[in-house]
Amino acid sequence: MFNSLVSFFVSDSALPVIRSRKWAITGKQKREKIMAQIVRRGVCLVISAPSGAGKSTIAQALRSSDANLFTSISVTTRAPRPGEEEGVHYYYRDLEQFRNMAAQGELLEWAEVFGRGYGTPRAPLEAALEEGKDVVLDIDWQGYRQMKKALPGDVVGLFVLPPSLEELEARLRGRQSDSEEEIRKRMQASEAEMSHWSEFDYVLVNRNLDEAVEQARSVLEASRLATGRSSFKRTAS
Repeated sequence: MFNSLVSFFVSDSALPVIRSRKWAITGKQKREKIMAQIVRRGVCLVISAPSGAGKSTIAQALRSSDANLFTSISVTTRAPRPGEEEGVHYYYRDLEQFRNMAAQGELLEWAEVFGRGYGTPRAPLEAALEEGKDVVLDIDWQGYRQMKKALPGDVVGLFVLPPSLEELEARLRGRQSDSEEEIRKRMQASEAEMSHWSEFDYVLVNRNLDEAVEQARSVLEASRLATGRSSFKRTAS
């Protein structure tokens, strides 16, 4: 699904010297059919934004519309909620185990927030990229910075900005789930978070959700098509 085959003809004179009777030039220039398999390494698109700007909604829209995306399951130290399953919603670990995983390099990015740990396991994500599968993560800018350092050739960053601070505050209030104090704290944090937008490869302003999703999808498609992600494996027939 992630590899494709193309064929083309090359003359013997264009081929490297191969010490094999099969490839010996007989004096008459031949044309050999070469099958070239294009192998593409997966890309990890990291979407970051201040709270309320829409990163999780955009990321989920991409995942739900593309069956080829690999789902990365995070590690957390919080207890499972009713209906949640190990390895389906999260990998549940205690804080000591979580810190050991981070210390041993088993997490590509991680953080402790209000006494709870959250992180992205290294092994399954790297295996997916090697198989040519793509990943979309929605994490904060600190997590993006860790991911970019761990996998500089595989990670593409997209930062989502709100149209204005006033619109961002209106969206937070529209959730009707946060207190006035919580909204105030989130707005203060948002201004600090938005100052990091220039560290990312791409930036979009989420004025309209449908348009923002399509713009994010364009970034993903362009990243897939980057020449540096593909290589050729050639065999002759």
